[in-house]
Amino acid sequence: MINAPTIILVGPMGAGKTTIGRLLSQQLDREFYDSDRVIEENAGADIPWIFEKEGEEGFRRRETQTLQAMLEADQPPIVLATGGGIVMKDENRDMLKQQPLVVYLFASVTQQLQRTSKSNHRPLLKQGNPKETLKRLFTVRDPLYREVASVIVETDSRHPKTVANKVMDAIKKHLATEA
Repeated sequence: MINAPTIILVGPMGAGKTTIGRLLSQQLDREFYDSDRVIEENAGADIPWIFEKEGEEGFRRRETQTLQAMLEADQPPIVLATGGGIVMKDENRDMLKQQPLVVYLFASVTQQLQRTSKSNHRPLLKQGNPKETLKRLFTVRDPLYREVASVIVETDSRHPKTVANKVMDAIKKHLATEA
């Protein structure tokens, strides 16, 4: 058991943030939250509906409010998986950079495509060619994930438990160098 602060997972869709987040929360015996699920619960609607009714900008506003609430809450440390686009707003990146432990789960475009191909829950992939969309998003977002990350762990072709163990090792190493 390690004494880590709140762990925030960032990365593209299909990187495994929710799966890895759940595994980490079990290992650390702490609450797990997925910001997309929190947004859906608060809105009483799913993300595709929010995109349809409020557009991406409306969704991003909700995302910022949720991130703020999750980070300001006077609560014990948690594990928080964020949506892939959380880094698109300066305000969100500023909040993330103030956190002591942000983990970038890196996944190649090929891996993202494999992992998202069967999902109907990803509004940004419903427009045009999914591979081209993922490439475009990766080009824009990869530097932003790196900007906010304390730790980077590659997830390609790895079993979720292996990735979770790699994340734990990276967190321990990070905390030791910070101490």
